[in-house]
Amino acid sequence: MNLALFGAARRLSKGTIVTWAAEHQSVLGAVRRLQSEGHSVVVAGVDRKALADPDDIPASAALVSIGLANNEVGSIQPVDAVIERAHAIGALVHVDACAGPRWIPIPPGADLVSLSGHKLGGGRGGILFVRDGVRIDPLLYGGPQEWGRRGGREDVLAAVAVATALAICARERSERPSAAARQAATLRALLVELGGALTGAESRLPNFATAVVEDRRGEDMLLALDLAGVAASSGSACASGSLDPSHVLLAMGMTLGQALGSLRLTTGYATTDEEVTRAATIIRSIFSPLPFGEQSVSPILDAALREGLG
Repeated sequence: MNLALFGAARRLSKGTIVTWAAEHQSVLGAVRRLQSEGHSVVVAGVDRKALADPDDIPASAALVSIGLANNEVGSIQPVDAVIERAHAIGALVHVDACAGPRWIPIPPGADLVSLSGHKLGGGRGGILFVRDGVRIDPLLYGGPQEWGRRGGREDVLAAVAVATALAICARERSERPSAAARQAATLRALLVELGGALTGAESRLPNFATAVVEDRRGEDMLLALDLAGVAASSGSACASGSLDPSHVLLAMGMTLGQALGSLRLTTGYATTDEEVTRAATIIRSIFSPLPFGEQSVSPILDAALREGLG
């Protein structure tokens, strides 16, 4: 991500860098740094479904960064329309495709595409696609490796692992998403039954089940689920240890109370129907008020303790 954004932006003599407020922090952090270096930056808002609007791209844009899908609520972004709008005014387009390629194809036409190996099951490596004719400055200097884009020896093992994982994901997109969608639908229905309000767009990654529950605290829910053996997060998976409210939910127009009561569940290639059924049972149990003696702690924690001890 840094190589794509810094590498492309630092070759610009003029023009605006554009992204949206619900993008991943790796994009927003890079854009903020570029702004501190003197670049003109626009961070556009999103709607209540976390969707970007291609019309927010100003005529002055020179570099636009959009996610393939939102990493917190799964909303699939209008990448084709963003590419069309940006190219019409002569801007480069970077697509953050770290979330999504397991389930949906990457639209063609982008100038730069970032992929992360761990999201594909390919380890910690990554891939940056750079369209022919697009020049980027390196972040690491000292050698001509990788067509002058990064000094140092190539990580062949990581490259092979990520490329193999991406090829497998592309081959299995015809069958894997249907199972994930069915499992996630079960979890979304449960969250609604328990008083949650679903977040994200109808057009979402098939494995996502996300909601906000206004009378619950995210950290309580996560602690209870963790004690009971269910992996979940209250925002981005890579920020699962943070107690801060999700910047994505705040960008979607939610209140602080709503953002602090978010729950993010996802299924994967290896998730079984039995695991979803067990997770649903545990989730239902931690939402049920169970007194712990005469002085009840949080009902969620009470239930988790009983689940863990029972």
